[in-house]
Amino acid sequence: MRLGGVPVTLLEAEDALEVILERARNGGRQPLAVASANLDHVKHFGQDSRWEATLDLQAAVEWFTLLDGSPLVSQAAKLTMRKWPRLSGSDLIKPILNAAETAGLRVGFIGGTPQCHGQIREKFARDHPDLMVAGWWAPERTSLTDPIASRALAAEILEARTDILVVCLGKPRQELWISEFGHLTGAKVMLAFGAVVDFLAGRIRRAPARVSNLGLEWAWRLALEPRRLARRYLLDGPEAYLKLRRNSGITGEGATGEPILHVPIPATGTAEPPRREEFSSHLEHTDVAVLIVTYNSENDLPLLLQTLRAETRDQSIKVIVADNSPTPSTLLLLKHHANVYSFATGGNLGYSGGINAALAQAGTAEVYLVLNPDMRVERGSIQALRTKMALTGAGVVVPLLLDDDGSVYPSLRREPGVFRALGDALMGSRLPGRPGWLSEMDFDGESYRHPHRVDWATGAALLIRPDILHSVGQWDESFFLYSEETDFLRRVREAGASVWFEPRARMRHCRGGSGSSPALDALMAINRIRYIRKFHSRSYARAFRAVVVLSALLRSPRRQGILAAVSREKRWAQLPQAARYGKPNGGAAMPAGAVIIPAHNEAAVIGRTLECLAPFLGLKDLEVVVACNGCTDETAAVASSFPGVKVLSIPEASKVAALNAADNVATRWPRLYLDADIDIPESAISTLFECLDGDGLLAARPTSRYVTDGASFTVRCYYRARQRIPSTQEGLWGAGSYALTEEGHRRLGTFPEVTADDFYVDGLFKEGEKRVIPTEPVRVRTPQTGRSLLATLRRVYRGNTQLDRRGTRSATASELLRSVHGPVSAFDACVYAAYAGLGRVRPRTQTLWERDESSRSTQC
Repeated sequence: MRLGGVPVTLLEAEDALEVILERARNGGRQPLAVASANLDHVKHFGQDSRWEATLDLQAAVEWFTLLDGSPLVSQAAKLTMRKWPRLSGSDLIKPILNAAETAGLRVGFIGGTPQCHGQIREKFARDHPDLMVAGWWAPERTSLTDPIASRALAAEILEARTDILVVCLGKPRQELWISEFGHLTGAKVMLAFGAVVDFLAGRIRRAPARVSNLGLEWAWRLALEPRRLARRYLLDGPEAYLKLRRNSGITGEGATGEPILHVPIPATGTAEPPRREEFSSHLEHTDVAVLIVTYNSENDLPLLLQTLRAETRDQSIKVIVADNSPTPSTLLLLKHHANVYSFATGGNLGYSGGINAALAQAGTAEVYLVLNPDMRVERGSIQALRTKMALTGAGVVVPLLLDDDGSVYPSLRREPGVFRALGDALMGSRLPGRPGWLSEMDFDGESYRHPHRVDWATGAALLIRPDILHSVGQWDESFFLYSEETDFLRRVREAGASVWFEPRARMRHCRGGSGSSPALDALMAINRIRYIRKFHSRSYARAFRAVVVLSALLRSPRRQGILAAVSREKRWAQLPQAARYGKPNGGAAMPAGAVIIPAHNEAAVIGRTLECLAPFLGLKDLEVVVACNGCTDETAAVASSFPGVKVLSIPEASKVAALNAADNVATRWPRLYLDADIDIPESAISTLFECLDGDGLLAARPTSRYVTDGASFTVRCYYRARQRIPSTQEGLWGAGSYALTEEGHRRLGTFPEVTADDFYVDGLFKEGEKRVIPTEPVRVRTPQTGRSLLATLRRVYRGNTQLDRRGTRSATASELLRSVHGPVSAFDACVYAAYAGLGRVRPRTQTLWERDESSRSTQC
């Protein structure tokens, strides 16, 4: 029967002893693990508990759970209309030891302390002189949570030729340890008997028979050990008792919660030669189809693909990449990776939209693995996920996620609710040991050491059964980013499938794939509210929203943007959402104009920049002019390989000369002046030209975004501070691109001999004549090292000095001070000020062409 959701075998004491001793003498196909079911067992392994079904679906050992605890005895009698005896470990251990002594069976003990073992030895010398003890093991708790140490311990027990192993580690650790490592000990029978070592040593007195018969042994033990047992009996006990009353019933003979094998168990240890490390075609039926959604992910993908190729030794894998990027950089990178099927989604569809697009192209497979592009898969992890899915019949299996430093990332989550949101709002990550109903995140380290069912987990890595995808349907694209996995995995559970966590599958997660910004932080909070609204009543959703507002209030001013967004629903439409890029200018004719690109030894990056313009090349109304000045590399050859590009060669290494030469041959207006190392989305060009054509502006530039991937810590600090300075986001300078109308260019005339052409042009126009146009952001790759940043700043500040705009320096300093709102922003501001100061110091020797070379690597 099942009591509180726990499968229990009802037997008389003699019958239970006969089963245990017969297996100890003769063994079986699997080792027998014996547990006693009491309220503490129901709390850990019962219905809706953390370890529910963990023991039921363990393939390495056979579990034999006996009736213990007065409430369970009473419930069993009520359901079967007859009395059953309590079979606690402390009652069974003596007849088992007597039988083992008679039969010559070797008994080992694990758990307790060396002092406790010494006391038992003294008693055994008197009471069991002929008992063969295989060994005494008192492992530290840290070694029990370390897989390597646990395997070494199991090997010691195996070498000792143990027949019966008495495991006294306390619930649930002893049962979990037996499930994972018990089969490695060689023991025929393992007894998960908790505090038996303390009873055998005489350190804990048994309750008098009268107290035990009244069902009050728990009160006796609580009186003896109040500090250790108060939580178990007074806090956890009532909850377990309710589970017992609600979730008990006769299941019938043989009903053991057996797994349904929906997918083949991956073969291990076969004699077949290993597969070649290569991906299969996306048209083939494979063991695994890996689905990756990317957004400017060219820096992350190579390492992920490298680790995935190693996994093809064990199974056939195909990789499908749905690219949401506004530029072709990611797709260009993937052209160099054989059999990786990649395609542009046509817009930034969000994570859900990208997964749906990838599924539409993926074809058939035994399982589907959704991965973030910034993941690193440790060897054997995919096979571990597939094995867990096969053994448990899970609809989804998730791995253990590690941060870059190897620490465990708390990726497991509980179903969102008002009280859990309130606990997280008030306590955050503090008090990690608080009850599960007070935290959505699972902070308990024990949860990340053993496989078990979970409500949901972060969507960075999910192995999904194909029939589940069919029954659950598409991912909900109304969740552009965040909460989409919460929604999907809830629907998986509602479809009758389970979500399992498998710690043997380990993956490293850089957690930088989607970036971070105030808008994204606000979207995360808003989507939590949207999720609750989808599945709960209006009044419940109002209460949940109030808690989210409270959370934002408690974290102000750092999260003022979140508070404003959550408080005013009208602002929700302004948050990031799915957008289609479509064809240039929405499929209409491209606005007329010219793109002028000065280039000095830019062979490494000019192709990447021109690929962004590829949809426009050859259009009659758009001119693209590349002015190669003083080039000694293959810049001109690379640019000439793009049809429709006009290439000029100028002997002088001068950007100003290149700009003026290109102006002399270009005929279209407006004109976009674009640095050769800038990635500009196609939609940004058409939007920019449209605005200049009809808004009465003379000059403009598109929105920009600094790309600091791979940059040093201080460089990232510098650019974080820079982004907080309003003037750097409002001027025409510093973004590697700006555009002029014909009238605006007449005010310019020709470019003068200045270093900072963008800074010079910005000074020609007043407010109202120039504007930063909201577009898909231009990607400005920053220097990678502090030395490269200083070289860039020295050139910039030298150019600014030529223009003598001293007021800008004092305004920037004032804005920098106002941007400080906490310790992080203060540190960033100090780094910015330090670099700014050093950048104004003239070096003893000055190179002819000071620029950043670190960001011009083809890997950047």
